[in-house]
Amino acid sequence: MVRDTCIIVSLMRALKFLVMSLALSLCVQTLRAQDGQNRGIRIESLVLLDASRGRSIPLTTYAASSTPARRRGLAILSHGYGGKNTDYGFIANYLATHGYFVASVQHEIPGDEPLPSTGVPYEVRMPSWERGVQNILFVINTLKASHPEVDYARVLLVGHSHGGDTSMLFAREHASLVHGVVSLDNRRMPLPRTPQPRVLTLRSSDQPADAGVIPSPAELAKSGTTLVRLATTRHDDMWDGGTDEQKAEILRHIDAFLRQQQ
Repeated sequence: MVRDTCIIVSLMRALKFLVMSLALSLCVQTLRAQDGQNRGIRIESLVLLDASRGRSIPLTTYAASSTPARRRGLAILSHGYGGKNTDYGFIANYLATHGYFVASVQHEIPGDEPLPSTGVPYEVRMPSWERGVQNILFVINTLKASHPEVDYARVLLVGHSHGGDTSMLFAREHASLVHGVVSLDNRRMPLPRTPQPRVLTLRSSDQPADAGVIPSPAELAKSGTTLVRLATTRHDDMWDGGTDEQKAEILRHIDAFLRQQQ
């Protein structure tokens, strides 16, 4: 009797998860453009479900109607810790109008444990970065099935702070999947010391990186990594809440980096 009860409970849990999965997978909402920058860009909000981990992955996508679908690369955008995947619209809109299908991932969801406040950051935050890597990998594989027209040989990772660390770890563990990485002041995960993938790292005026994160001048030259110090932009300015001048400067450097990749 006890065994039968356990089986029934397990089946009810599986059925509940299946119903929730179907409901969330159908939760697709087209968002209206809020300003002139968004004109001609289709923005969608949806939730993916990674059944193998029992984890939902909220996603916001951006695609410009002016770019033929078959010519779009894929840009994966990762927010800073405590932020939202909609906090970097100025970058997402720019990339969408410059040939990318943009997928902005919400890495933190209700129920996640907060980042440890003690210990060595590189060690205690690794589980969160690894979870983010799995999120990105799942998003890429899911999009390959739903958007086969996208050019997956041109995958660009863009991440701010904690999201930049996640992007760097993904680039290290799945280098063959990544064409380029843009780090907005990641501070914990060491930058690659190899030519591939190509890296642009934008450094803030107020937050230093941990020892070993930034390559030496010789390593920068050997790897081809582009390092830019933003004299008037703080770590917490690198999102939609920054000034127009700060955002324009960030976009200028991203534009120059992408032109080098062509």
